[in-house]
Amino acid sequence: MSFTNLAALFFLVLALFLFYRYTSFSSPQTMAEGSPKSIYDFTVKDILGNDVPLSNYRGKVLLIVNVASKCGLTDSNYKELNILYEKYKDQGFEILAFPCNQFLWQEPGTNEEIQETVCIRFKAEFPVFEKVDVNGDNAAPLFKFLKSEKGGFLGNAIKWNFTKFLVNKEGKIVERYAPRTPPLQFEKDIQNLLGSS
Repeated sequence: MSFTNLAALFFLVLALFLFYRYTSFSSPQTMAEGSPKSIYDFTVKDILGNDVPLSNYRGKVLLIVNVASKCGLTDSNYKELNILYEKYKDQGFEILAFPCNQFLWQEPGTNEEIQETVCIRFKAEFPVFEKVDVNGDNAAPLFKFLKSEKGGFLGNAIKWNFTKFLVNKEGKIVERYAPRTPPLQFEKDIQNLLGSS
């Protein structure tokens, strides 16, 4: 056997060893995060830092949105999201808002400042969660899952604030709406999911 073949064999064995060593020593949490079946497999933190299992929302229709307080889309989106929430919250509809500062630093505040802004300025009553990254290496596991389930136009990355994911009562992502899609434009989709048993 030539030296080149021996070197290739050595690196192959080394690669296999490292691969199996890494996968067999992964933590249970990492393994679980690697194969989520629905959004109910995730636990997130609310704006106060408390753990919230998304399984708490089992059986509800959800709209998951990355929000920002200083975006050109902010006023119109919050206005329409509030309308939808008020109209359908008693029928099993929830909006889950995740502040994100990745798009031109348009959500710069602390969690406390964001909560105050959302409640006072935008009068939102739906749940607001801890500020997260939605793209990149530090993206929240939930958003990695959402993007893998429903890719966007020209790739899976979240393009801007107010990307919206519609989730059915079984925790499956059924639709993704672009940041410029007004929430009231897909009200019929929400109605259809609420009407399904």
